[in-house]
Amino acid sequence: MPYLNDRVLDLGLNVLDAEADKIAVCNAEPATFTAANATNALGSKAFSVGGAFGSPAARSGGRKVTSTAISDGSITTTGTASHWAGLDTVNSRLLVAQALTATQPVTASNVFTLGAMDVSLLGPA
Repeated sequence: MPYLNDRVLDLGLNVLDAEADKIAVCNAEPATFTAANATNALGSKAFSVGGAFGSPAARSGGRKVTSTAISDGSITTTGTASHWAGLDTVNSRLLVAQALTATQPVTASNVFTLGAMDVSLLGPA
């Protein structure tokens, strides 16, 4: 049976825990930092460095980190949010991007909320 120590998975997830400092909502799946932070960005919530995600934890069949829930994100551009992105603004890195469960129209100068979201790595199959 294959085996992969939790530490191997955690080291990949630790980047989100230690470096992510912003979560953005976007109108399309961003492929670059610039897309997530500007081109496709509709709004965001800034955190202290490493404050956007928690520490690695167990999940069924692997490991995960969970984002901080957002209740006061700022919408800067009117559009339809379809994705979210975790960013490391210190190093200009897009760390993770994922589709929202459902698209949502948003209006500039309004507030957005997002529940906590998991980012997972699976162990060996």
